[in-house]
Amino acid sequence: MDIFNQGRDRITIAILALGGEGGGVLAEWVQVVARANGYVAQGTSVPGVAQRTGSTVYYIELVRVGSQGDNRPDPVLAMMPVPGDVDIVIASELMEAGRAILRGFVSQDRTTLIGSTHRVYAISEKSALGDGTGANARILDAAERRAARFIGFDMAAAAQGAGSVISSVMFGALAGSGALPFSREAFEEAVRHGGKAVAANLKGFALGFEAAEKGVAAVSEAQQDRKPTTAAGRALHARLCRTLPENAHAFATEGAARLMDYQDAAYAELYLDRVERFAALDPALAAPVARHLALWMAFEDPIRVADLKIRATRSSRIAQEVRVSEGQVLRVTEYMHPRLQEVCETLPRGLGERILNSPGLRRRLEPFFARGRHVETTGLKWFLMLRGLAAMRPMRRKSLRYAVEQARIERWLALAERAAASNVAAAAEILACQALVKGYSDTFERGIANLEAVLETAERHLLGRPDAAVQIAALREAALKDEEGKALGCAIAEVAPARRAS
Repeated sequence: MDIFNQGRDRITIAILALGGEGGGVLAEWVQVVARANGYVAQGTSVPGVAQRTGSTVYYIELVRVGSQGDNRPDPVLAMMPVPGDVDIVIASELMEAGRAILRGFVSQDRTTLIGSTHRVYAISEKSALGDGTGANARILDAAERRAARFIGFDMAAAAQGAGSVISSVMFGALAGSGALPFSREAFEEAVRHGGKAVAANLKGFALGFEAAEKGVAAVSEAQQDRKPTTAAGRALHARLCRTLPENAHAFATEGAARLMDYQDAAYAELYLDRVERFAALDPALAAPVARHLALWMAFEDPIRVADLKIRATRSSRIAQEVRVSEGQVLRVTEYMHPRLQEVCETLPRGLGERILNSPGLRRRLEPFFARGRHVETTGLKWFLMLRGLAAMRPMRRKSLRYAVEQARIERWLALAERAAASNVAAAAEILACQALVKGYSDTFERGIANLEAVLETAERHLLGRPDAAVQIAALREAALKDEEGKALGCAIAEVAPARRAS
């Protein structure tokens, strides 16, 4: 392999990692291998407060030891990386690579940038009313342009496959990059020197080394084909391939699979019935309705939450993430706070409405649901309670929440159908308004209120106008700007008088 820094007496390295990802272990490995191969090594760390337990910058300086008899003083090493003076940057996540570029640590004339292309979304990205995710494609493009070399691949997936931690994969990628003048065996010896989870770490190291050495390109995650595994699933897949345009197949396949898992095959058939209605109106509407309808029809209720909490696959994933060893006992405690309204919505429609419409009953029952509870889902008591709640899935169609949501869905679809008769673009924008429906509790209620306001404005003031699609899109974007609804209120006020004045 090519050694980038073969003749350099001083090499600088910056590692940007999130809390809990082993950045300190990685920095220690680098110093161990350097000291064993004739370098003075110093490592420092500066914690931050970016995501999870915080983003930390680990800085390492390596200086080659002079030959015996040389008359030169011991090196004085820096404590922090300096923009324009970093030879190697290692980032544990794509946004961390972006931060390194913004801080000037990555230089086109000298820096080897090694970064994982997966994302760990920040709280600000998750809590945004709309799509708050960072511009991943722009970061990848900047990494390719701004670094002398960029080695990027999904290191989190590699670590999971190896049963290791991401720091071992990053260490392997560093070794495979050839950015340091040390042999593979020297890097592996540093891992063995650490003495912890050596077999798993060496496996992760090997995956990282091979990916870097082969020059894996930084590519976005490709969507995997969803293959049906049951006779009912295969029948639904054959039906959608026969009745829907090709551009809707991926969304419809995922939607049908999700709704079979959520309810049953009959519910997935209802989903395809609705999608086919729009495909018959205009093939261009098949993909958007397939996407947004699946999200809404799989609305989250206590039955769904209970089902997901007790799944064996979830327990296995948690055990793998925390690396439960043989002989250890895993205990999982959840915080759950169902409100009286959510409990009543799970009941049969008549009973739920009676309780919610009775001030006396609400006054007596609400104190029982006034606070959240810590629920140990691995304990027998709470597991059986959640198991019983999840077993109510066949009764969901008779519940109050099901009736309410299906009525809302039909109204939304009916308005989109009406718009499609004269303006397909406007119909597509109405379908996209489903993005306003998200979350639970107060967040969900605000989203529904915003959706109903947008649909009512579209129905009363916009349908039939040539700019209907543009205006509906503007209303949707306004609804996503603030939780108080001020921007949406202003946008509606601008639209409504325009109709009356004309």
